[in-house]
Formats: sequence, C-alpha cells, structure tokens
Amino acid sequence: MLRGALSTMNIIASYDVEHMSSTSRIQREMRSLNEINPEAARFPCCLVWTPLPVVSWLAPFIGHVGICREDGIILDFSGSNFVNADDFAFGAVARYLQLDHSQCCFPPNPAAHTCNHGYWHTEFGTAITWDDALQSSVHQFEHKTYNLFTCNCHSFVASCLNRLCHGGSMGWNMINVAALVLFKGHWINSMSIIRSFLPFMVVLCIGVLMVGWPFFIGLFSISILLLGWYVFGTYCFKGLIEC
Repeated sequence: MLRGALSTMNIIASYDVEHMSSTSRIQREMRSLNEINPEAARFPCCLVWTPLPVVSWLAPFIGHVGICREDGIILDFSGSNFVNADDFAFGAVARYLQLDHSQCCFPPNPAAHTCNHGYWHTEFGTAITWDDALQSSVHQFEHKTYNLFTCNCHSFVASCLNRLCHGGSMGWNMINVAALVLFKGHWINSMSIIRSFLPFMVVLCIGVLMVGWPFFIGLFSISILLLGWYVFGTYCFKGLIEC
C-alpha cells in the first residue's frame, strides 16, 4: 500500500514539475516576442487583416485575414493548395490584433491540457508551441481547395486558433474570426482606414448618383446576402460550410 501511495505521489510530483516547466516556457516565449513592426510587416502572434479588391468595395466588412508566427511572419491561405509565408496577399496589413500565449493550451502530454476540451482538442490536433500549431494547419491547408464561400483564409485562421484552443475555445470559425479582428483589431494608421473604406464610399456615391437609391438598396442587399450565407452556413447548416 505504501509503495502504491509513493508511486502515485511521484507521478503527481512529476506532472506538477512538467506542468510548471511548460507554463514557465510559455511565459518566457511571450516575454521574448519582438515588437510589432508594420513597416517590416512583422506582427508577432497577431491576426492581420486587409481589404479585398472588388469584394471589399461592395462589402467593406469582408477582407483577407492571416495569422502570424512568433517571429512576426504572416501566414495566409490565399489559393488552392497554397499558404503564403511572408507575402501577405492583397496588400499591406490594415488592421491587426495580437493574441496572448497564456490563453492557449499547449499540453506536453494528453493529461496536461489546460483547457476544458481535452479529448476534442487531442482529436483535432494539439501543439506544444504557437509555431507548431500554425505549421500543422499549414500542412493541412496545403491540400485544400480555396473557395471564397466555403473554404477561405478565415477557415485557415480558425483552424490555427482551434489547434491553439485560444481562449479555451474549440469553436473558432469564419464568423467569430472575422468578428474578433473587426471589433477588437487595431488600425495601422489613418491611411489604412482610408484604404479600407474609400473604394466602398466611391462605389456607393457613383452608384447613387447614376442609378439613385435603388443602387444603395441593391448594395445593402448584397451585403446582407453574403453575411446571411456565412451565418446560416456556419451555425444553422453546419455541413454547408466545411473546410
């Protein structure tokens, strides 16, 4: 009996040491991140966003997103079987949001999950570092077909966040990834705001002047239809948008 108790205590002590070591490592990594440098396009552990040509002119809330490695290099799913590295598609970053390592789950073994989704997280794919999670999603999306309506850059970022179990959540998808960047993201500068909304305003003004208010109603309807497609496809018909 004494031997069994000692064995159990040794296992618990070993787990505590391993867990503390893992936590300390993550904290050190967070402290050692480089500064955000928009001029050099370096955004360590950030989500980044830029407007899409034509699409953002009609619906400015839709854009292209990517996620960055610990060294700040941007990764973005921008075409079938292709994930960009350090070459953000569709222009410079307009908006960014830096995420916190401490809100992610990096289990060194199946018994060391800090999230509440241990089994689900393990089945989806865990990682021991930030970059490890991103690289696993890169390998996955290098074999996927890009489609603006069903499998796009938001799907890739959602996959990365689910591997990280960021915020203790395994429910990241196109909608909440877009909402996270749009509502919590920081603009690079005033020029990035102009670059994001000026084309939409120009299209809107020209359309209203030439066609009248029916153009505004039509443009608004397109935005509602696009938003409705993503919302219903994500939450109501989960097999409709699958990547």
